[in-house]
Amino acid sequence: MKKLWMKNILLCGLPLIATAAMLTVIQPPISWASLAWVAFVPFIIACSPDTKPRRLILVSYVISLFYWLGNLYWLVPVTIAGWIVFCLYTALLWPILAMFLQYCRSKKVPLFLASAVLIVAIERMQGFFLGRFFWRFLAHSQYQNITIIQIADIFGTAGLTFLIAMVNGMLAELIIAARQKSLFKIAPLLKTALVCLAVAAAIIYGRWRISQEEQYVEPGPYIASLQSNVPQSVKRSFESGQDLFNGLMENSKAAVKNRPDLIIWPETMVQATLNPEVLRLLEPTDQWNMLDKALGEHAKDNAFVLVGAYGGQLALRENSEVYLSKRYNSAFLYKKDGEKASQNYSKIHLVPFGEVLPLRRSMSWFYELLMKIKFIPYEFDYSLDYGTEYTVFEMTDPNKIQNYKFSVMICYEGTVPAIARRFALDKQGTKQIDWLVNISNDGWFVRFKDGKVIPSAELPQHAATCAFRAVENRLPIVRSVNTGISCFIDSAGRIKDGFLAGTLPPDAMSRTGMPGWILDRISIDKRTTFFSKYGQWLGYCCELCLILLIIIPLSARFLRKIKYRTRSLGLPNGT
Repeated sequence: MKKLWMKNILLCGLPLIATAAMLTVIQPPISWASLAWVAFVPFIIACSPDTKPRRLILVSYVISLFYWLGNLYWLVPVTIAGWIVFCLYTALLWPILAMFLQYCRSKKVPLFLASAVLIVAIERMQGFFLGRFFWRFLAHSQYQNITIIQIADIFGTAGLTFLIAMVNGMLAELIIAARQKSLFKIAPLLKTALVCLAVAAAIIYGRWRISQEEQYVEPGPYIASLQSNVPQSVKRSFESGQDLFNGLMENSKAAVKNRPDLIIWPETMVQATLNPEVLRLLEPTDQWNMLDKALGEHAKDNAFVLVGAYGGQLALRENSEVYLSKRYNSAFLYKKDGEKASQNYSKIHLVPFGEVLPLRRSMSWFYELLMKIKFIPYEFDYSLDYGTEYTVFEMTDPNKIQNYKFSVMICYEGTVPAIARRFALDKQGTKQIDWLVNISNDGWFVRFKDGKVIPSAELPQHAATCAFRAVENRLPIVRSVNTGISCFIDSAGRIKDGFLAGTLPPDAMSRTGMPGWILDRISIDKRTTFFSKYGQWLGYCCELCLILLIIIPLSARFLRKIKYRTRSLGLPNGT
């Protein structure tokens, strides 16, 4: 009996292990992207109606847990407890997917369609409770397949995941049909033809959109992107602020010699609060004022300079004492006249537990408990406040005929489609910016060993995810990232290798764990996309289908119980 139980576990588990292994290697830095088109085939086949549901739930959860623990290892330096809790939640999604695939197979629902809807819905649920964690999607594995990813300007990443999942479902269906000796019947052939037609349509559409570039894309300004190489363990001590500033300023001055229009510094690498109302209360010789003055002098008659720093809002206590009531993760723009732009951008989407502790004011005891168990990365109240304004920065240069507009996404905001989309269009649905900037501090996700910074898989995966924001909105993106990867991404999603000037390696995805700078000219795309106007409609539809699949059977079971009890009591129906 024990041998039989072990055999059944292995028969159920091995296909799921194969899926977990393929899903691991399809993403950067390994990037065996072609395996994405078959990765879920073993999983789908394992979800047989003959498999006991409890066994399927248990095995899929355990394997899913190890999959997420292994692939999110880069969270360990931030919070070990958070990493475990995060993975415990995310691992629940595989059993949900397995149960609904099993249900669809028992009801003879076409697997190419069921797989596509369910996998897209499960991906969206990754971030349902955890601050919209849009990571390791099937679509992200295809970031180098420039032709196929163009459908994102209609469907978003959900469209490409849907397409890949369709192929997986079709292949699983063909394998099942072959086992049942019904492979050459009309139904499997029609389903195969339909999926092949969808793939062909995506390729044709992609080539057509790329061919339009000559008509709609025009040269833009010259931009320099700086990259520092500081692990968070060094940065968060706040003891090396001046050294960090000096290192970036040295690279910034080197970039100025190549006459850029804009220079970009990474997220919060200027360790000061730069709001004018705050600086006015400080002595002119205070370090924050000195950094602000140095940035203004650096920008004057040279280039616009965008820096990541801290923002703040002042308030008055009852005893007339002024204090910093709000703290932000912000971006400030210094103009070519040496003055700071009147508006700044404060990060709207804060990372839970990394940047903001939910309920920290209403449940202070909970916050203290989290500090004691090392669930959060700091031993003090580090929580920031949410920004509210979708700022559009303007580069108005009297010496240039063309003026430009751009917006900034800070850190993981580059992974959230809704934020880039909100920046892209104004309230009238007109394209309002020329490009997006992503400044980030990925120093959280590296290790410091023997004086060297050891990068993690998070760095290339973050860059790959940003490529989809470019396609969705036809907006080029410039990334300036502490520890890497700093790069230029065009409106077709190409992560550009090489540059006009700079010190980083030509291969963009190898720019990890090193300081330097790059300068290049971006191209501006005039096109407005369907996705920019209507958002993640496909993802929402798939999520709705999953919710209905949960609600309808439960409702039916509830009604059957009521009907049974009514009959057993001898009451008329409806009583």
